[in-house]
Amino acid sequence: MLRRHFLQTSAAMASAWGLAPGQAFAQAFPDRAIKVYQGFAAGGNADAIARAVGNEMTKTLGQAVVVEAQAGAGGTIAANTVARARPDGHTLLLATGGHAVAGAIYKTLPYKTVEDFEMVSTITFFPFLLVTTAEAKPATFPELLAQAKAQPGKIGYGTAGIGSTHHLAGELLASLSQTQLLHVPYRGDAASLTALLAGDIPFIIAPPTAVMANIKAGKLRAIATTGPQRWQGLPDVPTVAEQGVAGYDVRSWAGMMAPAGTPRPVIDRLNAEVQKALLVPAVRSRLEDMGGEVRGSSPEDMRSMVAAETQKWTRVVAEAKIPQQ
Repeated sequence: MLRRHFLQTSAAMASAWGLAPGQAFAQAFPDRAIKVYQGFAAGGNADAIARAVGNEMTKTLGQAVVVEAQAGAGGTIAANTVARARPDGHTLLLATGGHAVAGAIYKTLPYKTVEDFEMVSTITFFPFLLVTTAEAKPATFPELLAQAKAQPGKIGYGTAGIGSTHHLAGELLASLSQTQLLHVPYRGDAASLTALLAGDIPFIIAPPTAVMANIKAGKLRAIATTGPQRWQGLPDVPTVAEQGVAGYDVRSWAGMMAPAGTPRPVIDRLNAEVQKALLVPAVRSRLEDMGGEVRGSSPEDMRSMVAAETQKWTRVVAEAKIPQQ
């Protein structure tokens, strides 16, 4: 009802002023602070990405871009807040790869993962790392995979929890390598890291930010990266695909979204501002320090990517028979 009333009012304004729909208020956009919701803990990766980009956008938009953490349910609480917000560009979502995963892992959501949002731009992409302790045997990914094939269902991998992107990355690995792996979920990356260091599990799947300090300290060893190319932070570590699992490609991502119905002139303005922010050396450096490959996109390319990711994870969930939440 709110969205319908807003769109009817804006159309009437545009007609009265002799403008195309959306231009009437797009010309004055933004006329107040913009709020960016992100669905995870304050201080985490999503929060840091939103602030890095949002702080720069504040300088060029002439209005404050305020980041608010609305953690819980894998980011779906924040996503629902934005999906139901007034579509005028003043309420945005910093979505991550978990947005597509949620579309696959939850039986029902109060919103549609793609249809209820206008895409603005991608911001960054980053792989996960497969990590063992430094002294672990087997010491390489092919050796670990061979051991897993020899002991079906016995080799466990730790993740940040059931239904996380990390979890589905492990299920896709098992599927493509025709190997049975044992998923061991923990409450977040810190808990899975602690278990690995304690020797409770042979390897974990984690984002670079969670493990790089221990890799640099010589406590952990990265045996594979999950993206299509080697990660720039560890250029000597081969990808999973390079090491025999053809077609394997898992990356998380972050990008900006707005509620469905946000006028295209507003989306175009926001897209241009994100692109400008990503060209600022300090912003790029901050995002790269978090392990990301900085890459903006058109709204159309982002929509295609989110739709494809949702379809991929829906297929993985079905094939692995992962119980939907």
